Amino acid sequence: MGARKGVRRNWLRSWSRRLMAIAVAVAAVPVVLTILYLPSFVHPVSTFMLADLVTLKGYDRRWVPLDDIAPVMVHSVIMSEDGQFCSHKGVDWGELRAEVNDLLAGRPIRGASTITMQTVKNLYLWHRPLGAVRKMIELPGAVYFDLVMPKRRIIEIYLNIAEWGPGVYGIEAAAQHHFKKSAKDLTRRQAALLAVTLPNPYARDPTNPSRDLRRLAARVERLAARSGAYVQCVQ
Repeated sequence: MGARKGVRRNWLRSWSRRLMAIAVAVAAVPVVLTILYLPSFVHPVSTFMLADLVTLKGYDRRWVPLDDIAPVMVHSVIMSEDGQFCSHKGVDWGELRAEVNDLLAGRPIRGASTITMQTVKNLYLWHRPLGAVRKMIELPGAVYFDLVMPKRRIIEIYLNIAEWGPGVYGIEAAAQHHFKKSAKDLTRRQAALLAVTLPNPYARDPTNPSRDLRRLAARVERLAARSGAYVQCVQ
């Protein structure tokens, strides 16, 4: 009996070591890839784009450098998605605490994902299921990503991997798909409409916006016009 228990303990220890080694290897992947994604000539793809390839759906993505994107588009996304992008270190802890308080109080949550967190999710993680588990991985991932990656590079990657519709990734593909023009030629209104489409690109259509979407776009357009210090890190 004692020998049998010893064999079982050894087996459990062996499998524990293997699982730990696998976990370390998986965790090391985004750490290494983040460094590899630093140069501007590297054009990362998201896990969602890879999923579309694996399922043979395909996708449209045309990488453009940040300088070839209309500044008003960059400003609109920042003011719509993450107004504190230039000041936080990957995670907006104030917004996160507010969301936790809302959750505990039974109030609707607003969402506290920063642009950096969304970039980490799109590059390395998944959408559903196990959203709570994913969020716990996102937090340290976003802090590390912000530590390593300049803000301009973060927003450049985000704008080139964000999904703006089924199989439509990146702002250049989105501008061409929805408005038949390049990302550098987008107007203030078009930029605002694309920005407010991001939270739900499958249900929101910037070319045929609902009354609520037009109202949100008008607000973002006003915020982008006076974004000033909020967008200095990407100038």
